[in-house]
Amino acid sequence: MSTLEMRYKTYEFDGLDIHLRTLKDTQQFEDVDNAAEKLGINSTVWPLFGVLWPSGEVLAKLMVTKPIEGLRILEMGCGVGLPSLVLNSRDADVTASDQHPLSETFLGENTKLNKSSDIPFHVADWANYDEELGKFDLIIGSDLLYQPDHAPLLAKFVHNHAKDKAEVILVDPRRGNVSKFKKEMTLLNFSHEVTYSEGFKGQVINFIR
Repeated sequence: MSTLEMRYKTYEFDGLDIHLRTLKDTQQFEDVDNAAEKLGINSTVWPLFGVLWPSGEVLAKLMVTKPIEGLRILEMGCGVGLPSLVLNSRDADVTASDQHPLSETFLGENTKLNKSSDIPFHVADWANYDEELGKFDLIIGSDLLYQPDHAPLLAKFVHNHAKDKAEVILVDPRRGNVSKFKKEMTLLNFSHEVTYSEGFKGQVINFIR
């Protein structure tokens, strides 16, 4: 039986209510069969996937009104999956991805909470190309650049899974690695524009190729 403590909350976005189950806090830890440790996820960073960060809420809000018709969409590092749940409620063609061994379980529980259809999930390792995942018109992510080596890995992953003409939306709380990521994306022929969200101290970066 799991010893993890959970939190339940409803997020309201312009008439759209999304119910979300998260970890109670970042003090939770339960690595069954050392699945996370084998992936290099230590006890300090283990719970980070399971709480909602401000960047994730900003990204979810953006997805309420984002034009999605005809787009194949990927959320990178989805964690508990709030942006994907918003898109799924709009009948978007969305796939969620994460490396954490419990992310798929949390995403599944959250789709049940919202009585919505299943969201395709893919275990994603940014360091390796995965032909099965395919390519996307729109790739989104929030608060992904919290380790120094993430910028080149993430840029390579985006390059591998973005169509020739694609958009990438990254919400970042001004971590120190975002400038390096912008440079990496420029080398991959992406232009970018920085915008801001009211009440959020970070930035929203739109990359276009």
